[in-house]
Amino acid sequence: MVVDDQALIREGIASLLGLEPGIEVVGTAADGRAAVEVALTTSPDVVLMDVRMPVLDGVRAAEILRARLPSCRVLMLTTFDDEEYVLSALRAGTSGYLLKNLPARELAQAVRLAHAGVDQHDASVVRRLAEALDRAVPARGRPDLTDREIEVLRLIARGATNREIASQLYVSEGTVKNHVSHILSRLGLRDRTQAALYARENGLL
Repeated sequence: MVVDDQALIREGIASLLGLEPGIEVVGTAADGRAAVEVALTTSPDVVLMDVRMPVLDGVRAAEILRARLPSCRVLMLTTFDDEEYVLSALRAGTSGYLLKNLPARELAQAVRLAHAGVDQHDASVVRRLAEALDRAVPARGRPDLTDREIEVLRLIARGATNREIASQLYVSEGTVKNHVSHILSRLGLRDRTQAALYARENGLL
């Protein structure tokens, strides 16, 4: 499903994706509220969502969709790479943040990867997040974590879910959740994305 308040962009993206093998565009919408209504009717696997739209913005729409359709992947596609938008989108549970200068073939691949559960971020977005992390965690060095928590942190940085981490470490999901909570608290981080960036920046991979 394609959501964008500019008709030309919305229809253009929908047409391009409709030509790609294995991709079917089940609906489009011009604002966040309409996006929720259409998605609840069509149950798309992946939603390409603009950020700034009338009636209801893309971030709030993404939050609603993640709550109402947990299996739906929301991939932000916008011209804005402002830190505030990026962090808000990630907190909303989106599967990535891409910019509209993406070539058509790469956009189609992004849709397929999102459907496969792979988070994706534009390079400029990653830089924004790194800058935010630098401000949140100014002190560098080995984190004050247990060996098991460092293992969990490394797996988070590799994109593993709590269930996948639990399976690899032979522990329960509840135990993993406790580890993740302690890691975020000890390092002063807001979410898994910042934890992943912390791991990369500190050479823990």
